[in-house]
Amino acid sequence: MKSRFRHAALVGKYNALGSRSVLDEVARFLIGQGLEVSMEHETALNTGLTDYGALTPAQLGRCCDIAVVVGGDGTMLGIARQMARFNIPLVGINQGRLGFITDIPIGEFAAALAPMIAGSYEEEHRTMLEGSVRRDGETIFEAFALNDVVVSRGATSSMVELKIDIGGEFVANLRADGLIVASPTGSTAYALSAGGPILHHSIPGLVLVPIAPHDLSNRPIVLPDSGEISVEIVAGRDASVNFDMQSLASLLHGDRITVRRAAFQARFLHPPGWSYYATLRRKLHWNSGTS
Repeated sequence: MKSRFRHAALVGKYNALGSRSVLDEVARFLIGQGLEVSMEHETALNTGLTDYGALTPAQLGRCCDIAVVVGGDGTMLGIARQMARFNIPLVGINQGRLGFITDIPIGEFAAALAPMIAGSYEEEHRTMLEGSVRRDGETIFEAFALNDVVVSRGATSSMVELKIDIGGEFVANLRADGLIVASPTGSTAYALSAGGPILHHSIPGLVLVPIAPHDLSNRPIVLPDSGEISVEIVAGRDASVNFDMQSLASLLHGDRITVRRAAFQARFLHPPGWSYYATLRRKLHWNSGTS
């Protein structure tokens, strides 16, 4: 049995219908389990639940030993990027739709959280990505991502041309609607819908997935996560790059996006008996043909 948790950070999808009452219910449950509760400041201010305090993610990372996230995978992505560097484990209560990484149903949170708080849980670590955009030798944008980094064509242009280097070696020139660099976690997100493979989260790899490539021979490729990926804008107007939900628009020709494995990982906790394969089976309907 692992150590019991003492101080919980509570983060919510505050713009969701009924989120205030749900967050208050979760906070009261955690307090009833003997935990101190601090609420992420945007969550607190936008719901009016200020009785629990309102702390920034950095403050939560310094004072809490577990973070409970109520929302969908987007909510989890946002807070994971900010708290992973503090090595705080995250638990996801699903108030969204699909929920690959927020996997506890909202109606079952009390039964699931009680043993986890006491130290009975499954733990996994997920690769984070870090990257930057350089222009004329200077860094103009830096960000982290849990899912993916996506370079996309402009809204009015037909496609972009990208020069791809891996570990300092030229690999390809790609003409396409864009390119996805995904972590194993992100392999079940946009990369999957664009035809990429699913990477098990324990594989130390990344996946490059072209988006609607001009040449059908441009296929997804799985790479070791030990090297840096460089993507240069060769042609195309108003290209953009997106690190999960953080975007930089109007990239110029010659701009270079670099992506690498981050120095830290995100920690996720799941109820006892949790299975990665069961999650895939349930979310992707792999058992839909069984009786």
